Amino acid sequence: MSEKDARFSQAMKEILAGGFTRTILAVLLGFLVGAVFMIGSNKEFLESLGYFFSRPGDAFAAAWNVVSAGYGALFKGAIYNADADTLEKALRPLTETLRLGAPLIAAGLGIGLAFRVGLFNIGGTGQLIFGMIFATFVATRMDLPFLIHMIVAMIAGVFGASLMGALVGYLKARTGAHEVILTIMLNYVALSVFTFLMRDPLLLQAEDSAGNPKADPPAATAMLPKLLGDEYALHWGLVIALISVVVYWWLMERSTVGFRLRMVGFNPDAAKTAGISVDRTYILAMGLSASFVGVAAGNQALGVNIGMTPSSHANIGFDAITVALLGGSSAPGVLLAGLLFGAFKAGAPSMQVIGVSPEVLGIVQGAIVLFIAAPPLIRAMFRLPKPQTTNALGAITAKWFKRGGAK
Repeated sequence: MSEKDARFSQAMKEILAGGFTRTILAVLLGFLVGAVFMIGSNKEFLESLGYFFSRPGDAFAAAWNVVSAGYGALFKGAIYNADADTLEKALRPLTETLRLGAPLIAAGLGIGLAFRVGLFNIGGTGQLIFGMIFATFVATRMDLPFLIHMIVAMIAGVFGASLMGALVGYLKARTGAHEVILTIMLNYVALSVFTFLMRDPLLLQAEDSAGNPKADPPAATAMLPKLLGDEYALHWGLVIALISVVVYWWLMERSTVGFRLRMVGFNPDAAKTAGISVDRTYILAMGLSASFVGVAAGNQALGVNIGMTPSSHANIGFDAITVALLGGSSAPGVLLAGLLFGAFKAGAPSMQVIGVSPEVLGIVQGAIVLFIAAPPLIRAMFRLPKPQTTNALGAITAKWFKRGGAK
């Protein structure tokens, strides 16, 4: 083998062994699992099995029809509707994917940040709710000029969410309580507090409330402006989410704070030896994690002119876990994963219209996460080479001491 061929072979092995290849394969396998469920629940396919050996073509045709119709409806509802009368209507599905993907991107960044510090933040729902409480209070109970009102309400949402996250970090650092238990319980606390506040007219309750807990809609001066005009529901929440991606990338990949966070995630004992306060890092990490979730909270509270209800969190906090896992907790990965799951949310109604259960997309999401969480399974199925082992902890520690250690 020539030196050129050897380099090419080595490059291909690195590509096939990388996380990106496994992610693409996991997504494809997830769609394949969804197709299996669509076929298995299709009436025409099941009927054709009764005479499969005499006319097998009917079964294959029925299987192809239901899968192509289901995923075709997903594309039509999430990307482009070729049957629309105008270009504006044809592009509306794409704008809905962007709108629904924006909060998933922001919240996924927050959950991913915690993952990279070795923490499992499953309290995104509670943190998002607390962010919505603060943002809604500012948007409905304060009178400020346009733009300033929106900025203050968004900052309030980030602040409220970060308080909840920092509380988890403080309790973990001072008492040793596990963050999983803390975040699970605080999810219930946050939801109950939100409902309680929406029953008090002085706090969040709508003036015309008929007994169901609901908050007043945000003031016009506090709402996120439309991004493409009144034809579309897409608003500036997408821009804020994209800015969050850049901030997250700089924070985790280029800043000293991010370097310390990653070092604690690799090995807390080694980080402590290097002079890093692990306890303070946990508090900071959970606060920063929740602050990105707070961006999603502001998106939910200020993006529409209807009052918040106890279900306004839309399970974004839990969906963000799968977004962070699929995206590998990296800024580009979370961005793409958030858009993918936003497309699922946008396209689900179109699938339901043609008779395909939208729960299939939930199965697809779950299967994707399953395959992402089992790299050996993917490598075994596709005979991928094993990734080269690297001493990541040694590399980051050496880099730390080269830069002068703890400041």
